Amino acid sequence: MAERALTQLLSQLKHSPSMSYDDANKLLSKAKLALLRLHALTPSPAASPALLAAARETYEQGALFAIRARNPDAFTRYVQQLQPFYELPSARLAPNLPERNKVTGLGLLLLLTQGRYAEFHSELESLANRDGGGTAGDVEGDRYLGYPIRLERWLMEGSYDRVWKAMKSSEVPCDEYSVFSEILKNQIRSEIASSSERAYPSLPISSTKSLLFLDSEGEVIQFAEHRGWHVRDGHIYFPDEAADAGEDAVQSKEMSQMVIENTLGYARELETIV
Repeated sequence: MAERALTQLLSQLKHSPSMSYDDANKLLSKAKLALLRLHALTPSPAASPALLAAARETYEQGALFAIRARNPDAFTRYVQQLQPFYELPSARLAPNLPERNKVTGLGLLLLLTQGRYAEFHSELESLANRDGGGTAGDVEGDRYLGYPIRLERWLMEGSYDRVWKAMKSSEVPCDEYSVFSEILKNQIRSEIASSSERAYPSLPISSTKSLLFLDSEGEVIQFAEHRGWHVRDGHIYFPDEAADAGEDAVQSKEMSQMVIENTLGYARELETIV
């Protein structure tokens, strides 16, 4: 009875991704209660492969609904519950790579948006040890895993134009991944703003609008006020920090200018297309 009920609950969850989080939580609670009765909340030697797969799917559905509801804490809990299932040898439980990689990729994106880069790389290293994990090339070539890997690399390079382009294109693997786009956009704006401050004493408002991918000059002025920038005569004036003529400062300024030029180039390209 419990197994049949679990199957029905999972079917409802899988076929209703737009279900409200409250409704999904009720079904997930019932599914976990069924797993408890079947002694399968965690992998047990007595559990059949089919039951283990159902338990894994329950937590995967929970993770996906948590992301859709923008609940990172709940998502993290579900991912933690999934780990023992993902670590089972394939002879015990055959991996469902598309779902596993989707959830893992979302976890990587979450770490990225939280600035937890050391954990991001630790998670990447652990992927090679999983059954079916494949080589580094296989991991990066995966639809779900490759996306956060590329974003992280471009963020580290300061190639914000490439990150922005990826978030606005068909490269986004699925709807759940789009949840992180707004968070990353705000992070990128902050990084571009910092680069602008290091690279130039001032910029025209029109250029700043393109640079920060904002929709209007009014939004630029709001952003400027938030950053403590001065707006005068159609220009943004950045705070005049004490000059540092050291080699590191010169290199930092040159790098910042390159970031700004690349981003402006992409922004102008977008405007031309539009």
